[in-house]
Amino acid sequence: MPSPTAKAPKAPRSKRAAAVKPAPVSPNTAGKAAITNYTTALRWLYEHVDFERMRMVKYNERTFSLARMRKLLDLMGNPHQSLKCVQVAGTKGKGSTCAMLSAMLRRCGYTVGLYTSPHLVDLRERISIDGQMIAYHETADIFKQIAAKEKAFANAPLTFFEIITAAALKYFADQAVDIAVLETGLGGRLDCTNVVNPLVTAITHISLDHTHILGGTLPLIAREKAGIFKKDVPALTVQQDPEVLAVLKEVAEQVGAPISICGDGIDFSYRFEANRELGPHTRVCLTTPTSRFEHLPVPLRGEHQAHNCGLALAILDKLKAHGFQAPEDQVISGLALTQLPGRMEQVWAEPRIIIDGAHNAHSIQALIKALGAHISYDSLVMIFGCGQDKDVTGMLRQIALGADKIIFTRAKSNPRACEAEDLLRKFSESSGKMAQTAPSLPEALKLAARAVSREDLIVVAGSFYLAGEAKKYFLDLANKPRPRR
Repeated sequence: MPSPTAKAPKAPRSKRAAAVKPAPVSPNTAGKAAITNYTTALRWLYEHVDFERMRMVKYNERTFSLARMRKLLDLMGNPHQSLKCVQVAGTKGKGSTCAMLSAMLRRCGYTVGLYTSPHLVDLRERISIDGQMIAYHETADIFKQIAAKEKAFANAPLTFFEIITAAALKYFADQAVDIAVLETGLGGRLDCTNVVNPLVTAITHISLDHTHILGGTLPLIAREKAGIFKKDVPALTVQQDPEVLAVLKEVAEQVGAPISICGDGIDFSYRFEANRELGPHTRVCLTTPTSRFEHLPVPLRGEHQAHNCGLALAILDKLKAHGFQAPEDQVISGLALTQLPGRMEQVWAEPRIIIDGAHNAHSIQALIKALGAHISYDSLVMIFGCGQDKDVTGMLRQIALGADKIIFTRAKSNPRACEAEDLLRKFSESSGKMAQTAPSLPEALKLAARAVSREDLIVVAGSFYLAGEAKKYFLDLANKPRPRR
């Protein structure tokens, strides 16, 4: 394959996040007792229970314990209590909303901590300040501090997500960020981030996902997400299914959180257009008593991103009540600088290859619609793999409607991944489209490359695990020394 469209990102230059490469680790220094560098810190972290990688999880207050999280933070000096925060929950669009909000706040002159999940290639992607990932040595140092507190949790061990969340809050407090933008992990009510007292809470679009944990209906899922609402803290959301909105309003009233809806109470609209400067794109308008944002170009592709952009603007507007300034010209230029890896990200030029973390039926549907609106191609070849805990049938249905050829595979890093043969069998039961399997992503990419012409498009989707493996594959390929002729 020829050269990719984008080079590997350069190491951050700021003093705060200067990267230090992990040092070699001796087998004698590994383990919980000895965190001496980033490598041993990472090894220590992955020795803890990670619910993201488990097939079966008991969703209760013992497994997802806010009391345990508060105890850990108390032992660390309660760093979260010094932070001004925004907390964002939802099924899809959380990362997009957080990324756009963060970019606008940064351009307005604020130091912004951003905490997101999952990561694609590097764990440190989850914790950043002003777009710079936390440094290797700083990660190791904070993990070492947390490890020193572990004896207090002998009867109820800390989890992966509790550790990484506590590390983010500690890092943001140590660096005295002006504001921290926090994306919830699973649900909301029992999520680790729910220990903070935010300035604003927001709920993105809610659809069926993690149904084996959060519940099998939209109202049940909505109730868990609405668990981030807090007394007297403004709550924002987008237009939702009527039964979802009913639950969100009910919970907001119960806890005393004033709730506002973009498009119903908050004047919001959007339109799709194309011009020579930006090509196909969406523009949004949002008006409140304190803000008037007109015809702002949405930096991320897809009609669904208009709602996420509107929500980010609404959050920014609410922050004005807390002294944050948001001049329109800086908001516009900041929004244009938004970067979000793993969402319709082109990672190779010839053949054209795009990765996307879409991992439920609605996200797959939105992805295929966005591809058609923003990218010209003759045939769409999709490399697909997903987790066993997902709405597999719903995703396969959307793939059958939008892709011309499908190659099923599985992410090697996801223990919950469906077997490619199982996906093919389920797909064949309801679709007559061409499909085949590959035992690994590299094999799937080879099959796809042989099947496309110059005008075709290859898309890797179905999970962030698979998208992350694809991104790493092409980064490694781009950095691989070429033989001299």
